[in-house]
Amino acid sequence: MILADSTYQKLPPCAATIGCFDGVHRGHRFLIRQVCETAKKEGLRSLLITFPVHPRQVMQADYQPQLLSCLKQKEDLLEQSEADYCILLPFTRELSRLTARDFMCMLHERYTVQTLVIGYDHRFGHNRSEGFEDYCRYGKELGMKIIRARALTERGTTISSTVIRDLLKKGKTEQANHFLGYPYYISGTVVDGYKVGRRLGFPTANLKPSCPEKLIPEIGVYAVHVYLGENRHKGMLNIGRRPTLDNGPEISIEVHILDFHEDIYYKEIKIEFVSRIRSEMKFNGLNELTAQLESDRTTVREVLSKQPLPHSEPDAASEPSWK
Repeated sequence: MILADSTYQKLPPCAATIGCFDGVHRGHRFLIRQVCETAKKEGLRSLLITFPVHPRQVMQADYQPQLLSCLKQKEDLLEQSEADYCILLPFTRELSRLTARDFMCMLHERYTVQTLVIGYDHRFGHNRSEGFEDYCRYGKELGMKIIRARALTERGTTISSTVIRDLLKKGKTEQANHFLGYPYYISGTVVDGYKVGRRLGFPTANLKPSCPEKLIPEIGVYAVHVYLGENRHKGMLNIGRRPTLDNGPEISIEVHILDFHEDIYYKEIKIEFVSRIRSEMKFNGLNELTAQLESDRTTVREVLSKQPLPHSEPDAASEPSWK
């Protein structure tokens, strides 16, 4: 149950954790499962506390986040989790001035938190100057049990939002998807473009993202799946500056939907990233560009022919138990 802080009801005694949960990736779901198992063991309900807006956006007016998930997607993913409740706590400057002890006191009194499960690298309170030992001391004073969660590590890499962002910025979408537990995607509205692709036999849908704060992966050509409503289509996506056409510094996002001829201007689409095919290149004219696009389309068909059927929920099957 997703609850806004302004409309929350008095909750039963809870085991809780707090975090941004950007992307609600496998590492987050590993933490959430620890909270749920702790709650069950201690006869409590499970509670997640997160923020509708990234805290740094409140503290730094010029901060431009590169999010893995916008609020609606984050809510949907958290709603699929095992937790009983999720509170959307607005992050304010007043909240940022609370000491760790005052913040824990608020959790204890306002949200009936009896046990607090703290992420392995999470810090909170004014200037994030205190650490786990301090939290344990305050918990003892407040009558709140404090547990440090274990991280989810795979082949020496701890799965985190930072690691996934770095992978996407390098175009490593397959590994990013593996750590997310679901395909990374961007969505938005199809808008007018230059229409050069149509003349070359590769009509494209130009995407205006619905969430400008969401991270756009590395420039290049990708094999993707394109969703129009519930219908999934194979696609070839280009993110870049179109250097062969001298379109300047502006980055465009345009997708050629394979074997598709419908008019979808101003419709909403979702693009799921599968694999990066190549980097952006400048060609010696349109004939050379067209030949490369033909080759790219063949590669995209091969890559997507090996993909499994679509799934709507994160895959937790490979996540180990934390016990």
